[in-house]
Order: sequence, then C-alpha cells, then structure tokens
Amino acid sequence: MKYEGNPNFSHKQHDKIGVLITNLGTPDAPKKAQLKKYLREFLSDPRVVEVPRFIWWLVLNFVILNIRPRRSAHAYSTVWTERGSPLLFHTQDQTDALRKKLEAQYGDNVMVEFAMRYGSPSIDSVVSKMLAQGVRKLAVLPLYPQYCASTTASTFDAVAASFAKKRLIPELRFINHYHDFPAYIEAVADKIRQHWAKHGRADKLIFTYHGIPKRYLTNGDPYHCECYKTSRLLAENLGLAKDEFMTTFQSRFGREEWLQPYTDKTLMALPEQGVKSVQLVCPGFSADCLETIEEIGIENRDYFIEAGGERYEYIEALNADSSHIEMMSELLEQHLHGWSGFTDTEQRAALAKELGAAQ
Repeated sequence: MKYEGNPNFSHKQHDKIGVLITNLGTPDAPKKAQLKKYLREFLSDPRVVEVPRFIWWLVLNFVILNIRPRRSAHAYSTVWTERGSPLLFHTQDQTDALRKKLEAQYGDNVMVEFAMRYGSPSIDSVVSKMLAQGVRKLAVLPLYPQYCASTTASTFDAVAASFAKKRLIPELRFINHYHDFPAYIEAVADKIRQHWAKHGRADKLIFTYHGIPKRYLTNGDPYHCECYKTSRLLAENLGLAKDEFMTTFQSRFGREEWLQPYTDKTLMALPEQGVKSVQLVCPGFSADCLETIEEIGIENRDYFIEAGGERYEYIEALNADSSHIEMMSELLEQHLHGWSGFTDTEQRAALAKELGAAQ
C-alpha cells in the first residue's frame, strides 16, 4: 500500500493546531440526480442502517434509490436559498465566525475548517488540506450535542479512514458529545427566552430530537439518555414545571419501532388534550436544515393545525449566533488544554500579567 505524503513537506514547517467542525451533509443541488448520489453515500453507511449488508444493498438500490430521490429533491427545493443549502451556509458561517474568534486569540497558530460526513466538502479532502498546511494537532468537533453511533461514531470512522491512508498523522482529540455542557445549555435556553420575549409563551414547549431505532438504545447507544438529560437541564434553566414541556423524537424511517414518543403523533394528539398552542425547539441540531425548516417548521405544523391546534411556532437553531460561537470556543478551549499554543483563559491572563510585570 502506498501511503499519501505531503509533497510540500518541510521539517522547518511551522506546526499548527487544526480545528475541524463537522456536520451531516447535504446534496449539491435540490435535483433528483444529486439527491440519488447523496442518499447512496448516506444510506450505505453501516452506522446509519444496521441491517445485513446484502439485504440492505438490494433494498437500497432497487427500491429506495428509485423512489426517495425525487421526493427528497422536492422537499429540498422548498428550503433551498440563493446561498444554497441552509445546512451548508449555516455551517460555513459558524466556521468563519469561529475562525475569526480563535485567530484573534491565538493568531495563525490555529487553523479552522469544516467538513461534511456525506457530500462536500468531504472529511478526507479537508483533513488532507489541513495536514498539507502544517496541522500536526487536530481537534474534531462533530456538531451533534448528543452522542449517537449513527452520527458521532460515523464521523470518527471517516476521520480514521482518512488517517489510514496518510503517512504522517497528527495528534487527535475527538469531542464526542456536549449534551450537558453548561455554555450549550445556556445558549439554547437564551434562544428560547429571546423567542418568548418577542412572541410570548405557548401552552407547551416541545424539545424534539432526531429519532433512532429503539434497538440502538437497547444495544447500548446513550443517545436517548443524553437527549432527556439535555431536556431536563434546559427545563431547569428556564424554570419550567414538568407539565410545561415534553421530549419527543422525529424523522423515523422504515417499519420498526423507533424512540418514542413520536413528534408527529404527539402533535396530532395534543389538541384533544386541550393543548392549543405549542413551541418546538430542536436541541440536537446545531444549524437549521431540511429537517428543522421543512419537517418541523412546515410538515408538523400542518399535523397540529389539522388536529385542532391554533398556534404553532418553531424556534430556530443556534446557527451562527454569537452565543453558539462562544460556546464552541469555550468547549474547544476545555478539550485542547495543554496543547502548545492553545492555553486556557486563566493561563493567558497569568502570562499577560507576568509579561506586564517584566516590562
């Protein structure tokens, strides 16, 4: 096997610390052909669909990829903007803001980029770019607050697969969750409070998360527990009573049982229980995308209104809000403590004091 090297390598090259933030991915365009390509890569991942490979290959290639791309293309066309996919440009904005913040603190010693697990830019291409520019210590931050094998572990697989081809690999720190990180909880709670300040409160606040098959939970995936912990911490931060909020799970696929309660079924039932107004927030999504804008913002709104609901509001994701960028910076600072060139706030303050005294 021939391992990839860096043709521009120099022993005099200035070593850098790399920060790679990642998200799920998006098709290149809201068209059937692009959706087919994207869905093939996404749904071929054994972390995403845990069924025997040969059986799934038949189902995927002869059924799903002949039906779903057209439907998905229509859904994507409803959220596509002049800047393209919402997930892509929100992640780009997050990266730009985080880069600006970290460069202001640490200068050109830190390189910040983003990649998508599926689609472009790929994790392998961005890792290769970062190594070529002198990154010798790499921190990977998948923007999934709650750990799940289908998302977080799949990202690790892609990073490891890229490393497996390289001659020189960097030190690696992989942040696999932040579901209870205080700054994250505070940022989401503040987003909700800001919405309340403008629109008032509803009868019920619903924390809705992406679903996974129930058997993943029984096989040891902590995702379900981490979602509920996030909801509990948010409710405590907001001062909510138990009857003022609930946790649900959206986006199930296939016939097997997924995590319950289901978001759509819940919304259909609430009006009969006297709940006429709801506000939904998606604490598992770091950026607005097809699922938050179309599925939660539009499709589930219709379910609730048709069932007799009167007021339905979706509270946007953190996206590139300053509180979100500050949270990511704080999280990275905590995890990268000890790496040369990336010291924590207390150390920087002490160093500045020493330098001032010396002068």
